Amino acid sequence: MCCALSGGVDSIVLLDLLAGLQSRFGHALCAAHVNHGLNPAASAWQAHCTALCSHRGIPFIAFTVDVARDDHEGLESAARKARHAVLETVECDWLVFGHHRDDQAETVLFRLFRGTGLRGASAMVAVEPGAEGRAGRLRPMLGFGRADIRDWAHAHALTWVEDDSNTDCRFARNDIRHRILPAIETAYPSASASIARAAAHFREASDLLDELAASDEHACGGRMLRRDGVLALSDARVANLLRWQARRCGMPAPSRARLLEALRQLRAAPAVRPLYFPLGDLACCAYRGEVWLESVGGGLPAPCHWGGTAAVEKPWGDGRVVFSAAKGRGIARAALDQAAKLSLVTRSAGLRMRLAPERPSRTFKNLCQEAGIPAWMRDRLPVLEVDGSVAWIGGIGIDAAFACPPGDEGFVPEWVPVSS
Repeated sequence: MCCALSGGVDSIVLLDLLAGLQSRFGHALCAAHVNHGLNPAASAWQAHCTALCSHRGIPFIAFTVDVARDDHEGLESAARKARHAVLETVECDWLVFGHHRDDQAETVLFRLFRGTGLRGASAMVAVEPGAEGRAGRLRPMLGFGRADIRDWAHAHALTWVEDDSNTDCRFARNDIRHRILPAIETAYPSASASIARAAAHFREASDLLDELAASDEHACGGRMLRRDGVLALSDARVANLLRWQARRCGMPAPSRARLLEALRQLRAAPAVRPLYFPLGDLACCAYRGEVWLESVGGGLPAPCHWGGTAAVEKPWGDGRVVFSAAKGRGIARAALDQAAKLSLVTRSAGLRMRLAPERPSRTFKNLCQEAGIPAWMRDRLPVLEVDGSVAWIGGIGIDAAFACPPGDEGFVPEWVPVSS
């Protein structure tokens, strides 16, 4: 368990609580401090945290980060991104933060002012389980207000540092904290508690939408969605599904306007027409009856080489190539078993292939045109080489020289563009 220790009163109280509970729960505790280098007193704050942890015998880690000054979301956001990125590197089961009820209310208001959806308005949760090697996150003080935390600190004679930048109302969150929220609480004294309670309601609604998205994805065939299944859903459900898929890719949710325009084009275009519509960091793609999201501007897939005999599957960019055993179909198994080297590569200059013995050899461009493969997909097509000779091109087919004879053992390669 690692306490995110800034040196401010919230994190100092959190560390005191976690240390006091060690004998009861037996958790191993450490603390991590991030020095952003944005305040002249930053080194003094780090020294205070170092001394405190040394005095209490708590293992301590300090990080220094470079904060981008040109982040389009502002300095606050850039510092937050840098801080969380480096805290993710701490080896622990749980990262513990000192966020409290007033932080929750400020976060909800900040996001609402920016036009967030339900997921954003739900703000922070007390328990956020980890996944795929990522530590979970705990916020045990979300139910307490700022005044409660300061009362504890005074009662236990704790010492902390004060960040003078927290009073600078040029920063949006500080403006909410010192001007907007107090004005609201003048008229509605329990506003912070009510807003935090509303965040919990937003979270429940958001979780229900996630369940609906998972159900819709399954009904539409998985991550590679069937186009007819997608078009049978309402616009709101398609937008919800694609936002959910974007979050699962670790990408920010696309804007509502871009999603609706992508869907408009998808509904208006003939089923045979491919679609590539950028949504930001992701693009909505449609081709041959399927719809999916893929990264925008990524590099070409890395070549993959291995010894003879087809594997069950091999990675290819954001997706994979799957080899399925078949009788009398696909690539002749004998050709693969006898090969010294099998390779998945991108197209090379002058690539040609013959799809049938009676047909002429065709250029890569001609093959793509005949197969109806749009230009934006061509550089990403997987090409299987057997000892340097082209045996198969994803989305196009198998070279006649490697085709499996009737009755023989073969392997059918399939390109799945997006991992699922």
